[in-house]
Amino acid sequence: MHHENTKTRNHENTKPRKPFCTFRAFLISCFRVFVVSWLAIAVLSIAGASAQTSQAPSGNAQNGKELYATYSCYACHGYDGHGGAGARLVPMRMNLPGFSAYIKNPRQMPPYTAKVLSDAQAADLWAYIKAMPESPAADKIPLLSRIMSEK
Repeated sequence: MHHENTKTRNHENTKPRKPFCTFRAFLISCFRVFVVSWLAIAVLSIAGASAQTSQAPSGNAQNGKELYATYSCYACHGYDGHGGAGARLVPMRMNLPGFSAYIKNPRQMPPYTAKVLSDAQAADLWAYIKAMPESPAADKIPLLSRIMSEK
């Protein structure tokens, strides 16, 4: 004896279901998550940077000048920090934490680890480099202006 269950469905006569969400809705939700994530990262980065700058020592430029000479930084970076055999330092684009981390583990110069240069000395060196004047724009140099106007 075979009893038919009245609750069984005949799948041949049912309409196909729509997906839970369309592909467009899926893309929109992914984009929203992406935007919110980046905004959160940006806010945290700004908050972290402001906390670091408020806690970081500013350094003593006069002590940094003596360290620049003592460690012969001028030999590669020039007396004015505008480069030579080494990288151009002026204008200094790194903040103090970035500068300190870089000189401890550089790519193309001798490392200045904590055994060689303390964090306070690194701050002094950074302050000195930040105090170095930037090169004037080409149009502010009379000789270059004259040469450019002759062409």
